[in-house]
Amino acid sequence: MNWSELCIHTTNEAIEPVSNILHEAGASGVVIEDKADFLKTRENVFGEIYDLDPEDYPEEGVILKAYLSVNSFLGETVDQIKEAINQLIAYDIDLGLNQISVSEVNEEQWATAWKKYYKPVKISNHITITPTWEDYTPVGADELIIELDPGMAFGTGTHPTTVLSIQAIENYLSSGDTVIDVGTGSGVLSIAAAKLGASHIDAYDLDEVAVHSARINTKLNHVHDVVTIKQNNLLQGVETSVNIVVANILAEIILLFEQDAFKALKPGGYFITSGIIMQKKDHVKQALIDAGFDIIEVNQMEDWISIVAKKPENE
Repeated sequence: MNWSELCIHTTNEAIEPVSNILHEAGASGVVIEDKADFLKTRENVFGEIYDLDPEDYPEEGVILKAYLSVNSFLGETVDQIKEAINQLIAYDIDLGLNQISVSEVNEEQWATAWKKYYKPVKISNHITITPTWEDYTPVGADELIIELDPGMAFGTGTHPTTVLSIQAIENYLSSGDTVIDVGTGSGVLSIAAAKLGASHIDAYDLDEVAVHSARINTKLNHVHDVVTIKQNNLLQGVETSVNIVVANILAEIILLFEQDAFKALKPGGYFITSGIIMQKKDHVKQALIDAGFDIIEVNQMEDWISIVAKKPENE
């Protein structure tokens, strides 16, 4: 079978929403090429770069590569992708050059080429994410392994927004806590919460493809007995009361349900948000304060922000 390689030259800010568009269009994996990865000095490194050449990367912005099967509907699919990406401008997302190109590759080339970019990565004090095809041995007794196959989910789980979310879960989750994961995607945050000791996690996503992928990944990681995954629009109709609500989604979406998150939390519970670009930080912080939260932490990784907010004990 032949495949089309779709290359999109865009910005760091647009990585998450564009990747989601590509997955919804049928792409089974997304490769991110960002030359800045070679230029940044990281004070706290939870991972490494493997056998990569900076000359293969764009001088500015990032390139996302995805693969779609060549069929009679390919042209229409590409047009739909272009239209969906252009609509992101309405959400004040900088698309940069927004250049899109299409080339054809054979199945053997695409099925193996992208895997060289995906190696085991330690993303927090306890969590390491590894692809299913890697034979990885934990280096410490307290190391927790999450296995993912990005061919069937939403990325590799190592994007800064995901890393920030998992680090916050690790810091604020106590053994036996209950959790709601809003916009679960691959289910990686729910898996992390389960492995860190949560007694039960409700994971919601509006996209039925994400729900299917999350179910596969929770079974792969043997946590499906404590993670319940359902198709749902944010927290609509959710009546449960939990210790932690986590949401790794766009700032614009967080602003749609911060009051619902407040209601869903027990007194003293934490709302962990990520996926926030720098320009939206103050807006999200103020919205959380207006909803009744106390801001506990604001963390940054690259151009991304996460905020940990707490529901007061007396609420």
